This record gives sequence, C-alpha cells and structure tokens, in this order.
Amino acid sequence: MAKYSIVVPFHNEEENVTILYARLKQVMEQVGESFELVLVDDGSNDRTYKLLEEIAAVDSRVLVVKLRRNFGQTSALAAGFDHASGEFVLAMDGDLQHDPNDIPGFLEKLEEGYDVVSGWRKERIDNFVMRRIPSRCANWLMAKLSGVEIHDFGTTFKAYRRDVIQNIPLYGEMHRFIPALASWYGASICEVPIKNVNRVRGKSHYGIGRTFRVFFDLITIRFLLKYLSRPLHLFGRLGALGILAGSAISAVLLGAKILNPHQNVMDQHGPLFVIAGVLIISGIQLLAIGLLGELQVRHHYTSQHPTPYIIDRIVRLSPPEEHSLMQEGQDGSF
Repeated sequence: MAKYSIVVPFHNEEENVTILYARLKQVMEQVGESFELVLVDDGSNDRTYKLLEEIAAVDSRVLVVKLRRNFGQTSALAAGFDHASGEFVLAMDGDLQHDPNDIPGFLEKLEEGYDVVSGWRKERIDNFVMRRIPSRCANWLMAKLSGVEIHDFGTTFKAYRRDVIQNIPLYGEMHRFIPALASWYGASICEVPIKNVNRVRGKSHYGIGRTFRVFFDLITIRFLLKYLSRPLHLFGRLGALGILAGSAISAVLLGAKILNPHQNVMDQHGPLFVIAGVLIISGIQLLAIGLLGELQVRHHYTSQHPTPYIIDRIVRLSPPEEHSLMQEGQDGSF
C-alpha cells in the first residue's frame, strides 16, 4: 500500500493531463516515499480519458477511474477518495492552477500530526471583482458559521489523513467545506500558503453563478454542523414558537369575545384570526418536518448509502513483480 495518494479530478483537460502527470511524478519521486496517483475522469468529452489511459499503461503507480458522465467535482473527488489506498490523501485540481511543488509543505504538516491541511491562496492574482471579493466574503462567512478559522475554504488543494476523509460523506458541492465537516468529527486543521497560478491552457469551469450556489451551501453547512443529528431541535423550536404565538393571539381574541359577547370579533379582528390560524398550522407542520428529519437521521445511521457517482471502468497497470507471479501460477510452476 502506498503512503501517499494524490487524487486529481479531470474534466476536459486534455491540454493539461500529461504536463500535470510529469510534474506530479517528479515532485513525488523527490519526496522519496511510496505514492500513487488516482486520476479521475469526470465524464470528459475530449481526449482526457485516452491520455489518462496511456499514462496508466506505462506507470503502475497510476490508477485511472472513469465516471460514466460528468457528476461534478465533489463526486469525482469522492470517487478518487474511495479508491485511494494511501495513508495520507492529497487532492488538487487538474488545470495546472495548483503547483505540485507546494505538495511537500502539505506532507510536512501531515507528518506533524494534523488531520487536515488546507491550501491558502494568500496572494491571489485572479479577477478582483468577480472572484476575490465574493471569495473573501464567502470565506469570512464560512469561518464564522463553522468556527473553523482558516482563510480559504474554496480551493481543492488540501491534504487529509485517510481515516478522516473516509468518514466524511461527500455529495452536491460539499468538497469546499470538507474542513468544516471534518471539524465536526474533531479533526485538527491547519493551512499552508500555496501559489495562485493563472490558467494557461483550457477553459475555466467556474463562473459568477458559482458564488450564488455557495450561499446556499453555507446555509446547508450551518444546519449540518449544528443540527445534523437533531433536526427536531431546530424545526421543533420554530414550530413551538409558531404554535405558542398563534395560541396567544387566539386566547386574546377569545377573551375579547367573552368580555364583550355582543362584539363581532371577526369583523373587527379578522386579520388576527387569519394570522393566528396560519401560525398554529405552520407550527404543526414544522414539528412534523422535525419528526420526519429525526426519522431520516435514524435511517442515515442504520443503512448503507449509495455513492454519488457511477464508475464506467478502472484502469491500472499491474506491477512487474505481480505480473510475473501471475504468469508463473498460470504455467503451473507452483
């Protein structure tokens, strides 16, 4: 089993595949420990997979995972993590915007005992208005909501202990928030500065629309971190407040009717009747949602979960010694 696994998702990166492989190979060979490269093709429609297949055909340290279609970066990373065998797992993008020469800094922090090492694009060079300002706001909010004081949640360039990353379920676009999710499991987290390199080849897959999706992910993360295992504490509290408020208004209206039987309360306070009814019904619905959430949590902890991806094929070259042993066994030499 390799000590280090480098997981890289690719989607239409035919111009960057071989260059990144050469750089990763050079850096990891200088590290001097056993390693594997887990390269995931996330449903590319160019020559990305063909190039990955050619690399795997000549290097037994390369494992290629091909997904049936484009499932997204989070699912591609999840596929890579599931097939990584290393004690330490490092993830990075396949567009050459992450410099493999930064990898030893991550590995050094892992050796010091940290569970998660997050890259920090300290000196950003991308567009100020479209990228840096939204990113800074999102990172500030994420740090406050999660309690994890790191500067850069958005980068994929992170390293993990294998037992930590395999306990974190990934789906949707949750790969950006792995440090926050890991903190829920009690993981120790640090960050290291990394180079921010502009894309030279290929087309960026990120746009301003991604910023709006991050906002909803922030709400999801806040809910997951605080109410993942107790959703009734949130919905039940809101439901109880609604029922109490509606009941209080109803009691006031009832008291007014008792004190003045000849008063037409509905004509004078019709809107309050409607508000009271809506609050009570909404409160009951929120309580029901909380109870359903509790049932889902119970189901979550008592069932097996499907993976958020579908694998088309896995390609790996057998090491020479393994191939020779298989051949001898077929020849009846044993």
